[in-house]
Amino acid sequence: MHSRVSDAQEQSQKPASGLHFHNVKPPLVDQREEILSGLLATRKSVSPKYFYDEAGSRLFDQITELQEYYVTRAERSILEQQGRAICRYLTRDTMLVEPGSGSSDKIKMLLQHYLPASYAPIEISEYYLERAAYQLQRDFPELVVHAVCADFTSLDRMPASVPEAPKSAFFPGSTIGNFERGEAVQLLKNLHRMLGPHGKLLIGVDLIKRPERLHAAYNDAQGVTARFNLNLLNHIGRILKRPFDLDRFRHLAFYNKDQNRIEMHLECQQSHTMEVAGQTLVFHKGETIHTENSYKYSVEGFETLALEAGFLRRQTWTDRDRNFSFHCMETV
Repeated sequence: MHSRVSDAQEQSQKPASGLHFHNVKPPLVDQREEILSGLLATRKSVSPKYFYDEAGSRLFDQITELQEYYVTRAERSILEQQGRAICRYLTRDTMLVEPGSGSSDKIKMLLQHYLPASYAPIEISEYYLERAAYQLQRDFPELVVHAVCADFTSLDRMPASVPEAPKSAFFPGSTIGNFERGEAVQLLKNLHRMLGPHGKLLIGVDLIKRPERLHAAYNDAQGVTARFNLNLLNHIGRILKRPFDLDRFRHLAFYNKDQNRIEMHLECQQSHTMEVAGQTLVFHKGETIHTENSYKYSVEGFETLALEAGFLRRQTWTDRDRNFSFHCMETV
């Protein structure tokens, strides 16, 4: 006996009419080449974008709720208290682009005050992007969402399948701090090209502060950041089709005062080799894989960096304790 699906049930199974997906994620072969290149280098490194598989994305959400991790609380306080003022810099005919959108939680603070013509989250984790986009559509059914599965670090224009529209960008969370200065300037130049003339960029930037505060934020007592860092090995192991033994590595994070940055590494605890795609990877005890930098800026220092990429600072907001800053920039 066949059961009949009701019209309401059938409708609930269809994608929302205002929700569109665009997949331009790079092929695995390119990812393998990129990872192997970093692991075969004299100083081993892996891009922090490989933190964000499904498990890594969940772990990062846990990090943002930790007592030691001040970044998210400070930024949320700015968005909660200054959200209306921030949104005055945006126009309603704008497509609001969010590189590295993750769970799309912070954009909801702006959507309380301002509804753009459309919202375009860009996220490399397909699972995470789909889940966040569907949830956002449920919360804001009138919002048109163009969800783009891509590596935002290499985009300087939206995919051809995304409709043309004036653009602004929302780039919270201090992600810009993960890039070396030259890389950060290049990323901002890519955003400049994407936004075009008179485009607005709303960007979060972590401020310079006491090393002890920074150390605690990246070495939390519960070990969530350590699990997040180690999970990168699980992710790249699947891409390389060669699993890593996580017991052979440990989380290492410290403040590099000369560079004004936190460095995250995976330190090898036992010398060993691995055969991957015809290549021999050699790991020596005490050697590290550099997985992330997190640069800290003064307001003036970041203003100078952004100007190199063609952005003028229009307004800056900070939290009460001046732990974090949020800037409105405009392309020139």
